[in-house]
Amino acid sequence: MNYIVSHEWLADRLDHDNVRIIDCRFYLNDPTRGLNEYRKDHLPFALYFDLEKDLSAPVGKHGGRHPLPTVEELAEKLSAAGIDETVTVVAYDDQDGAMASRCWWLLRYLGHERVYVLDGGYTKWKEAGYPVTAEVAAVKPRSFQPRPQPSWLATVDDVRRAVQESSAIIIDSREWKRYAGIEEPIDRIAGHIPGALHMFWKDCVTDEGYWKSPQEQAERFSAIKKDAPIIVYCGSGVTACPNVLALKEAGYTNVRLYAGSWSDWISYPENPIATGEK
Repeated sequence: MNYIVSHEWLADRLDHDNVRIIDCRFYLNDPTRGLNEYRKDHLPFALYFDLEKDLSAPVGKHGGRHPLPTVEELAEKLSAAGIDETVTVVAYDDQDGAMASRCWWLLRYLGHERVYVLDGGYTKWKEAGYPVTAEVAAVKPRSFQPRPQPSWLATVDDVRRAVQESSAIIIDSREWKRYAGIEEPIDRIAGHIPGALHMFWKDCVTDEGYWKSPQEQAERFSAIKKDAPIIVYCGSGVTACPNVLALKEAGYTNVRLYAGSWSDWISYPENPIATGEK
């Protein structure tokens, strides 16, 4: 299934009542920048969802740097945004789809199937001459009914089992230096989950910032059988989401996100850690 929509597709549906656009721009090194950019200009009718305030829960002892929001809290925010089962949601950002994919994954996890990511992100939209605005749209609340899908989520115990029993293929989505343990600019311990394959999330997109085709995504993952159980992680469960989306686009069906990811894994002293190439 195709989870990516083009600028042209969305431009033709901007004012549709059953289309809701979510601006997910967020910068880890400047948490207020995304909202400030949204206030400056954004897609017409778009609402803003903050990674840390809307798409994550407060940080605790476990759960990583961006824990999943509770089902109830997220359902309440989606309802306030005018989203129910009849609404098509399109998320975008300016971070090669990382934040938008997190929004996409959360909605899919809650059982919402009509959710997509905008190809090319905000800058490409603006460069192409499509309309932008500083006006914040008013929306009529609806009732979002969550239907959590456990098959989309991997727990720390699932990952431990995969390490011990090879019950799933584990994919690390971070850049190579962090995977290898050469450097760790964010988390307190460097390295990766033992046995994990390295597949950098930014390889989901072209150098121009557009998503690769489903066929190109399938080539990226060609060493993995289509029916293999897969668990994907990154540093905090955000940049793993583009790889989850890419795997789904490529036809993989048994793909789960380890939402807590590396920052959750290292919160348990007993969990093993690997460095280097394997």
